[in-house]
Amino acid sequence: MRPLHRDTQLNWIEFKILMRLSLPLILAQLAQSSMGFVDTLMAGRVGATDLAAVAVGSSIWFPVFILLLGILNALTPSVSHAYGQKDNATIRALIPQGLYLGITLGLGAAVLLRSCTPLLVILKVESSIVPLIMAYLKAVSWGFPAIGICFALRYCSEGLSITRPSMLISFAGLLINIIVNYVLVFGKLGFPALGGVGCGIATAATMWVMMGGMLVIFWRGRLFRYLQLLSFRARPNGEILTYLLRLGIPIGVGMFIECSIFAVIALLLSRFGAQTVAAHQIAISFTGMVFMIPLSIATAIAVRVSYNNGRNHPRHTKRSVKVGLATTTGIALLSCTLIAAGARPLTTMYTPDPELAGAAAVLLLLAALFQIPDALQVSCAGALRGFKDTRTPMLLQIVSYWGIGLPCGCFLGLYLEMAARGFWIGLICGLSAAALLLGVRLQKIVRKETTDKAA
Repeated sequence: MRPLHRDTQLNWIEFKILMRLSLPLILAQLAQSSMGFVDTLMAGRVGATDLAAVAVGSSIWFPVFILLLGILNALTPSVSHAYGQKDNATIRALIPQGLYLGITLGLGAAVLLRSCTPLLVILKVESSIVPLIMAYLKAVSWGFPAIGICFALRYCSEGLSITRPSMLISFAGLLINIIVNYVLVFGKLGFPALGGVGCGIATAATMWVMMGGMLVIFWRGRLFRYLQLLSFRARPNGEILTYLLRLGIPIGVGMFIECSIFAVIALLLSRFGAQTVAAHQIAISFTGMVFMIPLSIATAIAVRVSYNNGRNHPRHTKRSVKVGLATTTGIALLSCTLIAAGARPLTTMYTPDPELAGAAAVLLLLAALFQIPDALQVSCAGALRGFKDTRTPMLLQIVSYWGIGLPCGCFLGLYLEMAARGFWIGLICGLSAAALLLGVRLQKIVRKETTDKAA
Protein backbone atom coordinates (compact mmCIF):
# COMPACT_ATOMS: atom_id res chain seq x y z
CA MET A 1 0.00 0.00 0.00
CA ARG A 2 1.30 3.43 -0.90
CA PRO A 3 2.33 5.57 2.12
CA LEU A 4 -0.16 8.25 3.12
CA HIS A 5 2.38 11.07 2.88
CA ARG A 6 3.20 10.01 -0.70
CA ASP A 7 -0.46 10.28 -1.70
CA THR A 8 -0.70 13.67 -0.02
CA GLN A 9 2.36 14.87 -1.90
CA LEU A 10 0.96 13.70 -5.25
CA ASN A 11 -2.40 15.32 -4.49
CA TRP A 12 -0.62 18.58 -3.71
CA ILE A 13 1.30 18.42 -7.01
CA GLU A 14 -1.97 17.81 -8.89
CA PHE A 15 -3.58 20.74 -7.06
CA LYS A 16 -0.75 23.08 -8.08
CA ILE A 17 -1.01 21.99 -11.73
CA LEU A 18 -4.78 22.50 -11.60
CA MET A 19 -4.39 26.01 -10.18
CA ARG A 20 -1.72 26.88 -12.75
CA LEU A 21 -4.19 26.00 -15.48
CA SER A 22 -7.22 27.54 -13.75
CA LEU A 23 -6.01 30.99 -12.69
CA PRO A 24 -5.50 32.39 -16.23
CA LEU A 25 -8.89 30.92 -17.20
CA ILE A 26 -10.60 32.57 -14.22
CA LEU A 27 -9.12 35.95 -15.16
CA ALA A 28 -10.09 35.39 -18.81
CA GLN A 29 -13.70 34.57 -17.89
CA LEU A 30 -13.95 37.59 -15.60
CA ALA A 31 -12.61 39.86 -18.36
CA GLN A 32 -15.16 38.46 -20.83
CA SER A 33 -17.99 38.91 -18.34
CA SER A 34 -16.93 42.52 -17.81
CA MET A 35 -17.58 43.29 -21.50
CA GLY A 36 -21.33 42.86 -21.01
CA PHE A 37 -21.14 45.16 -17.99
CA VAL A 38 -19.39 47.81 -20.12
CA ASP A 39 -22.09 47.60 -22.81
CA THR A 40 -24.87 47.97 -20.24
CA LEU A 41 -23.15 50.84 -18.46
CA MET A 42 -22.50 52.90 -21.61
CA ALA A 43 -25.87 52.21 -23.26
CA GLY A 44 -27.57 53.21 -20.01
CA ARG A 45 -25.81 56.58 -20.14
CA VAL A 46 -27.38 57.29 -23.53
CA GLY A 47 -30.97 56.56 -22.54
CA ALA A 48 -33.59 53.97 -21.66
CA THR A 49 -34.35 53.13 -25.31
CA ASP A 50 -30.74 52.28 -26.16
CA LEU A 51 -30.34 50.34 -22.92
CA ALA A 52 -33.49 48.33 -23.67
CA ALA A 53 -32.27 47.58 -27.21
CA VAL A 54 -28.89 46.37 -25.94
CA ALA A 55 -30.53 44.31 -23.17
CA VAL A 56 -32.95 42.56 -25.53
CA GLY A 57 -30.30 42.13 -28.24
CA SER A 58 -27.83 40.66 -25.75
CA SER A 59 -30.44 38.19 -24.48
CA ILE A 60 -30.69 36.92 -28.09
CA TRP A 61 -27.07 36.76 -29.24
CA PHE A 62 -25.50 35.59 -25.98
CA PRO A 63 -27.25 32.15 -25.90
CA VAL A 64 -26.23 31.69 -29.56
CA PHE A 65 -22.68 32.59 -28.54
CA ILE A 66 -22.80 30.06 -25.68
CA LEU A 67 -24.05 27.33 -28.04
CA LEU A 68 -21.20 28.06 -30.48
CA LEU A 69 -18.59 27.96 -27.70
CA GLY A 70 -20.01 24.74 -26.33
CA ILE A 71 -19.73 22.95 -29.67
CA LEU A 72 -16.16 24.17 -30.18
CA ASN A 73 -15.34 23.06 -26.63
CA ALA A 74 -15.04 19.53 -28.05
CA LEU A 75 -11.56 20.56 -29.21
CA THR A 76 -10.17 20.86 -25.66
CA PRO A 77 -10.50 17.21 -24.52
CA SER A 78 -9.73 15.93 -28.02
CA VAL A 79 -6.46 17.85 -28.30
CA SER A 80 -5.56 17.18 -24.66
CA HIS A 81 -6.09 13.42 -25.07
CA ALA A 82 -3.87 13.39 -28.17
CA TYR A 83 -1.29 15.52 -26.33
CA GLY A 84 -1.24 12.98 -23.49
CA GLN A 85 -0.62 10.24 -26.06
CA LYS A 86 2.11 12.39 -27.67
CA ASP A 87 0.17 11.98 -30.91
CA ASN A 88 1.30 15.12 -32.74
CA ALA A 89 -0.22 13.95 -36.04
CA THR A 90 -3.71 13.91 -34.52
CA ILE A 91 -3.18 17.36 -33.01
CA ARG A 92 -2.12 18.70 -36.42
CA ALA A 93 -5.22 17.12 -37.96
CA LEU A 94 -7.64 18.42 -35.31
CA ILE A 95 -6.69 22.08 -35.27
CA PRO A 96 -7.36 23.03 -38.93
CA GLN A 97 -10.66 21.14 -38.74
CA GLY A 98 -11.45 23.14 -35.60
CA LEU A 99 -10.83 26.33 -37.57
CA TYR A 100 -13.15 25.16 -40.37
CA LEU A 101 -15.80 24.33 -37.78
CA GLY A 102 -15.34 27.65 -35.98
CA ILE A 103 -15.73 29.82 -39.07
CA THR A 104 -18.68 27.75 -40.34
CA LEU A 105 -20.53 28.01 -37.03
CA GLY A 106 -19.66 31.71 -36.84
CA LEU A 107 -21.09 32.39 -40.28
CA GLY A 108 -24.21 30.39 -39.45
CA ALA A 109 -24.69 32.33 -36.22
CA ALA A 110 -24.23 35.63 -38.09
CA VAL A 111 -26.97 34.73 -40.59
CA LEU A 112 -29.25 33.66 -37.72
CA LEU A 113 -28.78 36.93 -35.82
CA ARG A 114 -29.54 38.97 -38.92
CA SER A 115 -32.89 37.14 -39.28
CA CYS A 116 -34.36 37.79 -35.83
CA THR A 117 -37.16 40.21 -36.74
CA PRO A 118 -39.87 37.46 -36.66
CA LEU A 119 -38.62 36.38 -33.21
CA LEU A 120 -38.98 39.94 -31.89
CA VAL A 121 -42.54 40.03 -33.21
CA ILE A 122 -43.35 36.70 -31.50
CA LEU A 123 -41.88 38.03 -28.24
CA LYS A 124 -44.11 41.12 -28.61
CA VAL A 125 -41.19 43.50 -28.28
CA GLU A 126 -42.26 47.12 -28.48
CA SER A 127 -42.28 47.99 -32.19
CA SER A 128 -40.53 51.32 -31.68
CA ILE A 129 -37.27 49.69 -30.55
CA VAL A 130 -37.26 46.74 -32.99
CA PRO A 131 -35.21 48.65 -35.64
CA LEU A 132 -32.64 49.61 -33.00
CA ILE A 133 -32.41 46.02 -31.72
CA MET A 134 -31.93 44.68 -35.25
CA ALA A 135 -29.28 47.30 -36.02
CA TYR A 136 -27.46 46.25 -32.83
CA LEU A 137 -27.73 42.52 -33.70
CA LYS A 138 -26.55 43.08 -37.27
CA ALA A 139 -23.53 44.97 -35.95
CA VAL A 140 -22.68 42.18 -33.48
CA SER A 141 -23.16 39.50 -36.18
CA TRP A 142 -20.13 40.79 -38.13
CA GLY A 143 -17.88 39.55 -35.32
CA PHE A 144 -19.15 35.96 -35.10
CA PRO A 145 -16.95 34.45 -37.85
CA ALA A 146 -13.93 35.93 -36.05
CA ILE A 147 -14.96 34.70 -32.61
CA GLY A 148 -15.51 31.21 -34.05
CA ILE A 149 -11.89 31.14 -35.24
CA CYS A 150 -10.67 32.75 -32.00
CA PHE A 151 -12.26 30.16 -29.71
CA ALA A 152 -11.26 27.25 -31.93
CA LEU A 153 -7.64 28.36 -31.43
CA ARG A 154 -8.21 29.12 -27.75
CA TYR A 155 -9.65 25.69 -26.97
CA CYS A 156 -6.80 24.03 -28.87
CA SER A 157 -4.34 26.02 -26.79
CA GLU A 158 -6.09 24.99 -23.58
CA GLY A 159 -6.02 21.37 -24.77
CA LEU A 160 -2.22 21.70 -24.90
CA SER A 161 -2.34 22.87 -21.24
CA ILE A 162 -1.45 26.43 -22.32
CA THR A 163 -4.03 28.73 -20.75
CA ARG A 164 -2.18 32.04 -20.51
CA PRO A 165 -3.17 33.12 -24.08
CA SER A 166 -6.85 32.94 -23.04
CA MET A 167 -6.19 35.48 -20.30
CA LEU A 168 -4.10 37.78 -22.50
CA ILE A 169 -6.58 38.02 -25.36
CA SER A 170 -9.54 38.44 -22.99
CA PHE A 171 -7.94 41.44 -21.28
CA ALA A 172 -6.89 42.87 -24.65
CA GLY A 173 -10.48 42.42 -25.82
CA LEU A 174 -11.84 44.14 -22.71
CA LEU A 175 -9.55 47.13 -23.26
CA ILE A 176 -10.56 47.45 -26.92
CA ASN A 177 -14.22 47.04 -25.97
CA ILE A 178 -14.04 49.93 -23.50
CA ILE A 179 -12.24 52.25 -25.93
CA VAL A 180 -14.38 51.52 -29.02
CA ASN A 181 -17.57 51.64 -26.96
CA TYR A 182 -16.71 55.06 -25.61
CA VAL A 183 -15.75 56.43 -29.03
CA LEU A 184 -18.76 55.10 -30.96
CA VAL A 185 -21.52 55.25 -28.35
CA PHE A 186 -20.85 58.89 -27.42
CA GLY A 187 -19.38 60.10 -30.72
CA LYS A 188 -15.76 60.94 -29.84
CA LEU A 189 -12.71 61.58 -32.08
CA GLY A 190 -14.93 62.81 -34.91
CA PHE A 191 -17.15 59.72 -35.06
CA PRO A 192 -20.95 60.10 -34.95
CA ALA A 193 -22.72 59.16 -31.70
CA LEU A 194 -24.28 55.78 -32.46
CA GLY A 195 -25.75 54.94 -29.06
CA GLY A 196 -26.70 51.28 -28.60
CA VAL A 197 -25.64 50.39 -32.15
CA GLY A 198 -22.14 51.54 -31.21
CA CYS A 199 -22.10 48.83 -28.53
CA GLY A 200 -22.76 46.24 -31.23
CA ILE A 201 -19.96 47.54 -33.45
CA ALA A 202 -17.61 47.61 -30.44
CA THR A 203 -18.47 43.99 -29.63
CA ALA A 204 -17.77 42.91 -33.24
CA ALA A 205 -14.50 44.87 -33.31
CA THR A 206 -13.47 43.22 -30.03
CA MET A 207 -14.12 39.78 -31.53
CA TRP A 208 -11.86 40.54 -34.52
CA VAL A 209 -9.09 41.87 -32.25
CA MET A 210 -9.27 38.74 -30.08
CA MET A 211 -9.04 36.55 -33.19
CA GLY A 212 -6.01 38.51 -34.39
CA GLY A 213 -4.39 38.12 -30.98
CA MET A 214 -4.84 34.35 -31.00
CA LEU A 215 -3.41 34.09 -34.53
CA VAL A 216 -0.32 36.07 -33.48
CA ILE A 217 0.14 33.85 -30.42
CA PHE A 218 -0.10 30.71 -32.56
CA TRP A 219 2.40 32.04 -35.07
CA ARG A 220 4.91 33.13 -32.42
CA GLY A 221 4.46 30.41 -29.79
CA ARG A 222 7.31 27.90 -29.67
CA LEU A 223 5.13 24.79 -29.20
CA PHE A 224 2.61 25.95 -31.79
CA ARG A 225 5.37 26.53 -34.35
CA TYR A 226 7.00 23.18 -33.49
CA LEU A 227 3.71 21.37 -34.12
CA GLN A 228 3.13 23.42 -37.33
CA LEU A 229 -0.44 24.15 -36.26
CA LEU A 230 -1.18 26.93 -38.74
CA SER A 231 0.04 25.45 -42.00
CA PHE A 232 -3.36 25.99 -43.71
CA ARG A 233 -2.71 23.00 -45.98
CA ALA A 234 -5.42 20.67 -44.68
CA ARG A 235 -8.73 20.41 -46.47
CA PRO A 236 -12.03 19.93 -44.64
CA ASN A 237 -12.21 16.38 -43.30
CA GLY A 238 -15.76 15.09 -42.94
CA GLU A 239 -14.81 12.32 -40.52
CA ILE A 240 -13.06 14.64 -38.07
CA LEU A 241 -15.73 17.34 -38.35
CA THR A 242 -18.45 14.74 -37.68
CA TYR A 243 -16.52 13.52 -34.64
CA LEU A 244 -16.17 17.07 -33.27
CA LEU A 245 -19.86 17.79 -33.83
CA ARG A 246 -20.90 14.51 -32.21
CA LEU A 247 -18.80 15.37 -29.16
CA GLY A 248 -19.46 19.12 -29.13
CA ILE A 249 -23.20 19.48 -29.82
CA PRO A 250 -24.20 17.87 -26.49
CA ILE A 251 -21.76 20.23 -24.68
CA GLY A 252 -23.23 23.24 -26.48
CA VAL A 253 -26.82 22.16 -25.85
CA GLY A 254 -26.08 21.54 -22.16
CA MET A 255 -24.51 24.99 -21.77
CA PHE A 256 -27.36 26.58 -23.73
CA ILE A 257 -29.96 24.91 -21.49
CA GLU A 258 -28.23 26.11 -18.33
CA CYS A 259 -27.90 29.65 -19.73
CA SER A 260 -31.44 29.86 -21.10
CA ILE A 261 -33.22 28.81 -17.90
CA PHE A 262 -32.21 32.09 -16.24
CA ALA A 263 -33.64 34.07 -19.16
CA VAL A 264 -36.90 32.09 -18.94
CA ILE A 265 -37.16 32.78 -15.21
CA ALA A 266 -36.65 36.52 -15.82
CA LEU A 267 -39.54 36.47 -18.33
CA LEU A 268 -41.81 34.56 -15.93
CA LEU A 269 -40.99 37.01 -13.13
CA SER A 270 -42.04 40.02 -15.21
CA ARG A 271 -45.64 39.59 -13.99
CA PHE A 272 -44.52 40.43 -10.43
CA GLY A 273 -43.28 43.90 -11.37
CA ALA A 274 -40.06 45.76 -12.11
CA GLN A 275 -38.65 45.53 -8.60
CA THR A 276 -38.86 41.72 -8.55
CA VAL A 277 -37.13 41.49 -11.93
CA ALA A 278 -34.51 44.01 -10.82
CA ALA A 279 -33.77 42.05 -7.62
CA HIS A 280 -33.46 38.87 -9.67
CA GLN A 281 -31.10 40.62 -12.11
CA ILE A 282 -28.86 41.92 -9.31
CA ALA A 283 -28.55 38.44 -7.80
CA ILE A 284 -27.89 36.85 -11.21
CA SER A 285 -25.31 39.52 -12.08
CA PHE A 286 -23.27 38.85 -8.95
CA THR A 287 -23.59 35.06 -8.88
CA GLY A 288 -22.74 34.96 -12.60
CA MET A 289 -19.37 36.54 -11.82
CA VAL A 290 -18.75 34.12 -8.94
CA PHE A 291 -19.66 31.18 -11.20
CA MET A 292 -16.68 32.00 -13.44
CA ILE A 293 -14.41 30.44 -10.79
CA PRO A 294 -15.84 26.88 -10.73
CA LEU A 295 -16.49 27.09 -14.49
CA SER A 296 -12.81 27.82 -15.14
CA ILE A 297 -11.67 25.07 -12.78
CA ALA A 298 -14.04 22.67 -14.58
CA THR A 299 -12.24 23.45 -17.85
CA ALA A 300 -8.90 22.75 -16.18
CA ILE A 301 -10.28 19.47 -14.79
CA ALA A 302 -11.33 18.45 -18.32
CA VAL A 303 -7.80 19.17 -19.57
CA ARG A 304 -6.13 17.17 -16.79
CA VAL A 305 -8.51 14.21 -17.05
CA SER A 306 -8.22 13.94 -20.84
CA TYR A 307 -4.43 14.40 -20.72
CA ASN A 308 -3.90 11.67 -18.10
CA ASN A 309 -6.42 9.44 -19.83
CA GLY A 310 -4.47 9.87 -23.05
CA ARG A 311 -1.30 8.86 -21.23
CA ASN A 312 -3.11 5.68 -20.12
CA HIS A 313 -2.53 6.46 -16.43
CA PRO A 314 -5.82 5.53 -14.71
CA ARG A 315 -4.48 6.25 -11.22
CA HIS A 316 -3.41 9.76 -12.25
CA THR A 317 -6.74 10.28 -14.01
CA LYS A 318 -8.62 9.30 -10.89
CA ARG A 319 -6.45 11.67 -8.85
CA SER A 320 -7.24 14.53 -11.28
CA VAL A 321 -10.96 13.93 -10.72
CA LYS A 322 -10.63 13.66 -6.93
CA VAL A 323 -8.44 16.76 -6.53
CA GLY A 324 -10.61 18.77 -8.96
CA LEU A 325 -13.84 17.98 -7.11
CA ALA A 326 -12.23 18.66 -3.73
CA THR A 327 -10.91 22.02 -4.97
CA THR A 328 -14.24 23.23 -6.36
CA THR A 329 -16.07 22.06 -3.22
CA GLY A 330 -13.66 23.95 -0.99
CA ILE A 331 -13.98 27.13 -3.04
CA ALA A 332 -17.77 26.74 -3.09
CA LEU A 333 -17.87 26.48 0.71
CA LEU A 334 -15.80 29.66 0.96
CA SER A 335 -17.98 31.58 -1.53
CA CYS A 336 -21.13 30.30 0.21
CA THR A 337 -19.90 31.69 3.53
CA LEU A 338 -18.78 35.04 2.09
CA ILE A 339 -22.00 35.61 0.12
CA ALA A 340 -24.20 34.73 3.11
CA ALA A 341 -22.20 37.03 5.40
CA GLY A 342 -22.11 39.97 2.98
CA ALA A 343 -25.45 39.69 1.17
CA ARG A 344 -26.81 43.09 2.20
CA PRO A 345 -23.58 45.11 1.66
CA LEU A 346 -23.14 43.46 -1.74
CA THR A 347 -26.59 44.50 -2.95
CA THR A 348 -26.10 48.12 -1.86
CA MET A 349 -23.26 48.31 -4.39
CA TYR A 350 -25.85 47.79 -7.13
CA THR A 351 -28.62 50.08 -5.91
CA PRO A 352 -29.20 52.84 -3.32
CA ASP A 353 -32.87 51.79 -3.00
CA PRO A 354 -33.11 50.05 0.43
CA GLU A 355 -36.23 48.10 -0.50
CA LEU A 356 -34.69 46.75 -3.72
CA ALA A 357 -31.41 46.00 -1.94
CA GLY A 358 -33.31 44.06 0.72
CA ALA A 359 -35.18 41.98 -1.87
CA ALA A 360 -31.96 41.21 -3.72
CA ALA A 361 -30.20 40.31 -0.44
CA VAL A 362 -32.81 37.60 0.22
CA LEU A 363 -32.06 36.09 -3.20
CA LEU A 364 -28.32 36.26 -2.52
CA LEU A 365 -28.85 34.21 0.65
CA LEU A 366 -30.51 31.56 -1.50
CA ALA A 367 -27.69 31.95 -4.05
CA ALA A 368 -25.21 31.22 -1.26
CA LEU A 369 -26.92 27.85 -0.74
CA PHE A 370 -26.61 26.77 -4.37
CA GLN A 371 -22.88 27.52 -4.59
CA ILE A 372 -22.02 23.98 -3.53
CA PRO A 373 -24.32 22.00 -5.89
CA ASP A 374 -23.56 24.45 -8.70
CA ALA A 375 -19.80 24.00 -8.30
CA LEU A 376 -20.15 20.22 -8.05
CA GLN A 377 -22.35 19.86 -11.14
CA VAL A 378 -20.11 22.02 -13.34
CA SER A 379 -16.92 20.26 -12.17
CA CYS A 380 -18.50 16.81 -12.69
CA ALA A 381 -19.54 17.90 -16.18
CA GLY A 382 -15.96 19.10 -16.83
CA ALA A 383 -14.50 15.78 -15.71
CA LEU A 384 -16.96 13.87 -17.91
CA ARG A 385 -15.91 16.02 -20.89
CA GLY A 386 -12.36 14.92 -20.14
CA PHE A 387 -13.56 11.33 -20.64
CA LYS A 388 -15.31 12.49 -23.86
CA ASP A 389 -18.66 11.62 -22.29
CA THR A 390 -21.03 14.39 -23.37
CA ARG A 391 -24.36 12.95 -24.59
CA THR A 392 -25.55 11.41 -21.32
CA PRO A 393 -24.52 14.45 -19.23
CA MET A 394 -26.56 16.64 -21.61
CA LEU A 395 -29.64 14.47 -21.05
CA LEU A 396 -29.08 14.56 -17.28
CA GLN A 397 -28.83 18.36 -17.39
CA ILE A 398 -32.08 18.62 -19.36
CA VAL A 399 -33.85 16.44 -16.78
CA SER A 400 -32.35 18.42 -13.87
CA TYR A 401 -32.98 21.96 -15.12
CA TRP A 402 -36.16 21.62 -17.16
CA GLY A 403 -37.66 18.51 -15.57
CA ILE A 404 -36.95 19.36 -11.91
CA GLY A 405 -35.64 22.90 -11.41
CA LEU A 406 -38.05 24.89 -13.58
CA PRO A 407 -41.24 22.97 -12.61
CA CYS A 408 -40.34 23.33 -8.89
CA GLY A 409 -39.69 27.04 -9.46
CA CYS A 410 -42.98 27.51 -11.30
CA PHE A 411 -44.91 25.70 -8.56
CA LEU A 412 -43.32 27.72 -5.75
CA GLY A 413 -42.98 31.01 -7.61
CA LEU A 414 -46.26 31.14 -9.52
CA TYR A 415 -48.72 28.77 -7.86
CA LEU A 416 -47.66 29.53 -4.26
CA GLU A 417 -46.83 33.13 -5.29
CA MET A 418 -43.38 33.11 -3.71
CA ALA A 419 -42.18 35.04 -6.80
CA ALA A 420 -38.38 35.19 -7.19
CA ARG A 421 -37.72 33.27 -3.96
CA GLY A 422 -39.72 30.32 -5.29
CA PHE A 423 -37.79 30.24 -8.56
CA TRP A 424 -34.45 30.41 -6.77
CA ILE A 425 -35.46 27.51 -4.51
CA GLY A 426 -36.34 25.70 -7.74
CA LEU A 427 -32.84 26.48 -9.05
CA ILE A 428 -31.33 24.94 -5.91
CA CYS A 429 -33.42 21.80 -6.50
CA GLY A 430 -32.37 21.63 -10.18
CA LEU A 431 -28.67 22.20 -9.48
CA SER A 432 -28.70 19.67 -6.64
CA ALA A 433 -30.30 17.09 -8.94
CA ALA A 434 -27.69 17.83 -11.63
CA ALA A 435 -24.84 17.50 -9.11
CA LEU A 436 -26.22 14.15 -7.88
CA LEU A 437 -26.93 12.66 -11.31
CA LEU A 438 -23.67 13.85 -12.88
CA GLY A 439 -21.75 12.69 -9.80
CA VAL A 440 -23.20 9.19 -10.10
CA ARG A 441 -22.41 9.17 -13.83
CA LEU A 442 -18.82 10.32 -13.16
CA GLN A 443 -18.31 7.64 -10.51
CA LYS A 444 -19.49 4.99 -12.99
CA ILE A 445 -17.19 6.28 -15.76
CA VAL A 446 -14.15 6.53 -13.46
CA ARG A 447 -14.71 3.00 -12.20
CA LYS A 448 -15.10 1.68 -15.76
CA GLU A 449 -12.00 3.47 -17.06
CA THR A 450 -9.92 2.36 -14.08
CA THR A 451 -11.04 -1.27 -14.41
CA ASP A 452 -10.60 -1.44 -18.19
CA LYS A 453 -7.10 0.04 -18.18
CA ALA A 454 -5.96 -1.96 -15.19
CA ALA A 455 -7.01 -5.19 -16.92
